[in-house]
Amino acid sequence: MPLRGIVQSLRDAVAPARLLLAAKTAIAVGIAWVVGPLMPGVTDDYPYYAPFGALISMYPTLMSSARSSIQTLLGLGVGVGLAAVIVLTAGPSLWTVLLAVGLGTLISGTGWFGTGREYIPMAALFVLIIGGSRAEDYSLGYVTQTAVGIAIGLGVNLLIPPAPLGAEAAARIDAFQHRLAAHLHDIADAVAEAWPPEHSSWDQGAGALAETSRSLRSALAEADESRRWNPRARRRRADTGPDHERLGMLDDVAHQIRDISGCLGDTIWQRPGSFPLDPQLDRPLSAAAHAVADLLTDDRDEAVRVQADKAVEELLSAVHARSMDAEAVTGPGVLTAMHLQRILVLLEPERGDQALRRYSR
Repeated sequence: MPLRGIVQSLRDAVAPARLLLAAKTAIAVGIAWVVGPLMPGVTDDYPYYAPFGALISMYPTLMSSARSSIQTLLGLGVGVGLAAVIVLTAGPSLWTVLLAVGLGTLISGTGWFGTGREYIPMAALFVLIIGGSRAEDYSLGYVTQTAVGIAIGLGVNLLIPPAPLGAEAAARIDAFQHRLAAHLHDIADAVAEAWPPEHSSWDQGAGALAETSRSLRSALAEADESRRWNPRARRRRADTGPDHERLGMLDDVAHQIRDISGCLGDTIWQRPGSFPLDPQLDRPLSAAAHAVADLLTDDRDEAVRVQADKAVEELLSAVHARSMDAEAVTGPGVLTAMHLQRILVLLEPERGDQALRRYSR
């Protein structure tokens, strides 16, 4: 893993939301540890399952905690029921244990139990192996203590609700926009270098942009879920609609940049099917890419926007002039100019029609 990825992973691990989750998990497990031995009847013989239940109930959002807790209890119930049928019929043995685990694994493959699916064969196995002759008492203690732990975990999550994750998701979208700008700057630098350029990180990293976009969509979905049933969401910005719209726009920008990377990469390293880039277009193409990258970095600065418009117009004029002189399409120059003007339109949708008319002249 690259150093930047390691550093980011460490930052994610100690993010405020993660630290809060760790603290709440520790509190819930501690309470369950104390409460477990106080349960009546045979259930107090299995107090260690209460901390287990508290642990598996703790998720970053209230909705995911509640959903996973219900799914886990359903999975445990099915697994225990499967073991009970075997105990009441054939009894525990090597073959019945194998049968229970096999059937539990097949049932879990239906997808009906969500995160609880993995506990179906596990519960059946525990009842048959650990429960043994006391399978009925063990089953009762196992399910009851786990349910107590889950209830404690949910209670802690409700008393100390997690912060809505909208701000974190928005910050990651900001970082993605700056990453796109940096990538476009790298392309501009590569075009301006002596060919072939010495560095190729911009070409190799283009594919990672799509993966980043997918992870951001997951983060936004989690942010939406973090507001449900969450009293803290009422005191914070609740609407993530603008973030979804901005990520959709940046997805399109990333697509344009990946196309530019692919085309110029083919040209620079003379891959099969590539088209040459007219040397006289190096300077205007590099300048336009830098200007659009600056606009991605600060899309609210009108002076930066004007400069980007001017640089792309100059590139279009240069592409047109060279095409007329050579009596041929200038390949990568045309494609890059088209994608850069598309990025400008995406960054200013309210003037998109006007911009398209201007660039099509």
